[in-house]
Amino acid sequence: MAVEDPAETRPAAGSYAELYARSVEDPEQFWLEAAHAVDWDITPQRALDESRAPLYRWFPDGRLNLCHNALDRHVAAGRGDQTALIYDSAVAGGGAGQGSSTQESFTYRRLRDEVARTAGMLSALGVKAGDRVILYLPMIPQAPIAMLACARLGAVHSVVFGGFAAAELASRIDDAAPDVVLTASGGIEPSRRVEYLPTVAEAVRLAEHHVSHVVVSHREGFAHSRAEAAAGSAAQWHDWEAALADAEPAAPVSVAATDPLYVLYTSGTTGRPKGVVRDQGGTAVALSWSLPAIFDVGPGDTILTASDVGWVVGHSYIVYAPLLAGATTVLYEGKPVGTPDAGAFWRLVQDHRITTLFTAPTALRAIRKADPQAERVGDYDLSSLRYLFAAGERLDPETQRWIGEALKVPVIDNWWQTETGWPIAANPAGVELLPIREGSATLPAAGYRVEVLDPFGEPLPAGQEGNLVIRLPMPPGTLTTLWGDDQRYIDSYLTAFPGCYTTGDSGYIDQDGYVFVMGRTDDVINVAGHRLSTGEIEAAVAAHPAVAECAVIGLADELKGQRPSGYVVLKAGAQIGEEQLREELTAQVRSTIGPVADFKDVAVVGALPKTRSGKILRKTMRQIADGEDYRVPSTIEDPRVIEELMPVLRRAAG
Repeated sequence: MAVEDPAETRPAAGSYAELYARSVEDPEQFWLEAAHAVDWDITPQRALDESRAPLYRWFPDGRLNLCHNALDRHVAAGRGDQTALIYDSAVAGGGAGQGSSTQESFTYRRLRDEVARTAGMLSALGVKAGDRVILYLPMIPQAPIAMLACARLGAVHSVVFGGFAAAELASRIDDAAPDVVLTASGGIEPSRRVEYLPTVAEAVRLAEHHVSHVVVSHREGFAHSRAEAAAGSAAQWHDWEAALADAEPAAPVSVAATDPLYVLYTSGTTGRPKGVVRDQGGTAVALSWSLPAIFDVGPGDTILTASDVGWVVGHSYIVYAPLLAGATTVLYEGKPVGTPDAGAFWRLVQDHRITTLFTAPTALRAIRKADPQAERVGDYDLSSLRYLFAAGERLDPETQRWIGEALKVPVIDNWWQTETGWPIAANPAGVELLPIREGSATLPAAGYRVEVLDPFGEPLPAGQEGNLVIRLPMPPGTLTTLWGDDQRYIDSYLTAFPGCYTTGDSGYIDQDGYVFVMGRTDDVINVAGHRLSTGEIEAAVAAHPAVAECAVIGLADELKGQRPSGYVVLKAGAQIGEEQLREELTAQVRSTIGPVADFKDVAVVGALPKTRSGKILRKTMRQIADGEDYRVPSTIEDPRVIEELMPVLRRAAG
C-alpha cells in the first residue's frame, strides 16, 4: 500500500449521525475504509473475523508494522524534520518549585533513529517478535522510545507504572514471562526521588519466572547504583547507554494485524492482575481514526496528554495516536500543581503552542483547589489552545463549568477504559462539534453500541440509570482477550449480560442519546429502597463554592440499608465552619436530588485517597468505614492519606 500523508486521512467533514450509523450498520466497510489511514505490508481484505465469537479479531488477513507507521513513513514522506516528541520535565535538574523546566525535542527522523537503535539493543539481547519486554520507567524519553522499539521488533511490551511495589512488579513478571526488563535509576516527584533499582532487584528475586536481562538507564541524583542492584541477582544487568552505543539499528518487522502489540495490567478481583491485550492492526486503525475524528489533532498540531505512559491514556494518546497521525506529542514529567504552581499546564501550553490538552478531572480539581479564581490562567498566552479534553473519572459539571469559563475553549468529557483503549463515548470534535451537555460524555463513538440494562439484562428507558454495556462485537482497538487466559476474559466481561461487554459502570442515556456515566456499579447505593448514584450526589456537593473536591460513599445503615456520607476538600482560602458547610450541603443535595437522598453526613478532610491515575478509592473508603476486610491498592498515590482518613471514616460509620 502506498504511503499516505496523514493529513489526507482526516475524517471528511459532515454529520456525526451519518458517520455513526455507517459504523454500526456496516462495520465491515466502515473499518476497511478507516484502514486506509494505515500503511500495510499486506492490505486486509476483511475487517472482522467472527469465527471464534465472542473472541473477535480485526483485519485477520492484514500485516503491518506499527512503528513504521508511527515514524518511518513520515520520514519517507519528507516530514523527517518535523517535531515528533517534546520532553518537558518540571522536576529534573532541580526544576520543581523554581518555575524552570528541562526540555528536549525529537524530530521524526531523530526519534526513528533512536528507536531503531534501541530495537537493535533489544535484538542483541535476544528479543524477537512475540517476546515480552517489561518497561518499568518514569516519564522520560526512554519510555516511549522503548515502547516503539518493541513494536518495531514485533515484541510485546508491558509497561508497569514506575513506583509499583516489588510484589506487584513480580506478579506482572510472572504473568508476562519477559526475558528483558527495561528500567531507570528512578522517578522524580516534587518532594522526593523514588528509587527504582532496589524495587526491580527485589521483584526479579521474588518472581518465579527467570528474567535474563535488566537494562538500566542512568539518571543523576539517585542513591542506588546498577552494580548494587545486580549484586547477587541471577539476571544480567546492563547499562542502557553503553548497550545502545554498541547497537546496530533494527529494521521494522512485519507482523500479523492480530498479533499482540502490548499487555497492560489492571487490577483483578482475585489479586491476580488482568493483562489486557491490545492487537497490532486494530490498534493502528482505531487510534489513526480517533485522534483526528474525536480530538481534532493531525499534522501541525501539538497535543499534551497529561497522563503517564504507564496508563492506557499514555499508551494511546501520548505515544501511539499522535505519532500515527503525524502530530507533535508532549511528554510531561511533572504535576498539575506544585511544579511549581497551579499554572504548570498553562506554562506548557504557552511554551509548546499546544492545540489540544487532555487530562484527568482530578487534575482540574487539584488546580481549582490551589487557584480557585483561575488567576494563573491570565499569566500565560493560551491562544494556541483549541480544546480541553478530560477522561479517567467522571467530570463533574461544576469543574467542567469552572475550567471552561477560565480557558474559553470547549471542555469535552469522554468515557473509556483500559480495556477499550480509546473513547467509548465522546464529542467528535474533528467531525462535528456537538452541543456540550455538562456531566455527559456526549454520544457513542464509531462502532460502540452502548446500552443501559437492568440487573436482569432488560433495556431501560431513556433517563433511567442502570448497567452500561457495549453490544458485541466491539470496534477495533479494544481488548481482544486477557493475556494467556481467554476464559478469564469471557468470565470477567462477557457473561453477566450475554452478547454484551460489561463495562462495570453505571449511568443512563438521555432522550437524545447522550451518555451520562455516574460511576462504577458498586458506587450505586440503596437508601431505603431507592437506588442513588454517588456521582449524582457528588455533583450536587461539588457545586458548593467552597468545595474543591469531594467523594460520597454509601455506609451501612440498620434502618435504611445504606446512607450517603460525604468527604470534602476545601478550596485554598475557603473560610467556612464545618457545621455551616454541613447545613448548606445538606440543603443543596436536598434541593438538587430530593429528601430521598437523606444526605446529612459531611466531613472536611485534607485530601482524598487516589490512585496515581487520579481515581478516588471510594470502595476502599467504604470498606474501612464499614469494618470490612480491605486491601489498599498498590496504585495508591499517597498511603498516608488513607491512614489520616481512617479515624474520620470510622467515626462516620458510628
